[in-house]
Amino acid sequence: MSSNHQMVRHPGANHADRAGRTVATLGRVSSAQSRVACVIPAKDEQNRVAATVKAAAQLPGVSLVIVCDDGSKDDTASRAAAAGAIVVSHSRNRGKAAAVESSVNALGVLESRDDRPEAGTLLLLDADLADSAANCRPLIEPVVSGQADLTIGVLPVQRMTDGGAPGGFGLVMSTATRGIEELTGWTPRAPLSGQRCITRRAFELASPLAAGWGMEVGMTIDVLRAGLSVQEIDIDLQHRATGSDLGAQLHRARQLRDVTRALASRGLVSSGIKDLKDAGGVPGLLKRLKR
Repeated sequence: MSSNHQMVRHPGANHADRAGRTVATLGRVSSAQSRVACVIPAKDEQNRVAATVKAAAQLPGVSLVIVCDDGSKDDTASRAAAAGAIVVSHSRNRGKAAAVESSVNALGVLESRDDRPEAGTLLLLDADLADSAANCRPLIEPVVSGQADLTIGVLPVQRMTDGGAPGGFGLVMSTATRGIEELTGWTPRAPLSGQRCITRRAFELASPLAAGWGMEVGMTIDVLRAGLSVQEIDIDLQHRATGSDLGAQLHRARQLRDVTRALASRGLVSSGIKDLKDAGGVPGLLKRLKR
């Protein structure tokens, strides 16, 4: 993989948060920022989560790995714990954003209860990366060194287990890309990528996270609007590609719903919403797919 980096900083040294308060952009690197906590939201990933945890734990700076088992029906939680992760469990599925927030909340509790040094950097990874999570070092270095407040992994083309091409994400991808561009002026290459590294303070500025599968899009917009820097980084990661069966299409419909809601709540008024309407809207998609 090439190591192409793309960096953007939204104009403005200071910014107003969603409550209208002026907040300074991030400054010098702290010792806390060099400590990294890895957060892995997971649902029904018993076959891959242990390898992901073990690989992530070996990354430079990673002091602990927290997995949120988001209502799994398999052995995800026990296998993550056996691999060395601290596990937070949801009794029912609450969505990706809630799983990440529960993990970060648990991190704060652990730091306070056990008098742990603060981890100033968060590495957010999907649970299905398995051994390839070991390749995430390029996401961490710009953040802990103060070169970026958020890094986003741009993955190579993924393949199904049979070698075939995965199902398309055209509508979801175009809605996310055009929405981010309209709201921030920046055009991302990987608007939906869940492989991210972010400073703890930048995470707080992007909180509460956009619900469900809108988390990444909302985070990118909020970080850029805060006047902080974002880098996209080509990185060699492999995860389970989504197919084109009914379950996969339902997943994409839910993604589209959550991405559209994240954009709308941040003021999108044209491009992304037009794409959704032209497709018949999420209710129409779900009805056709017999949800």
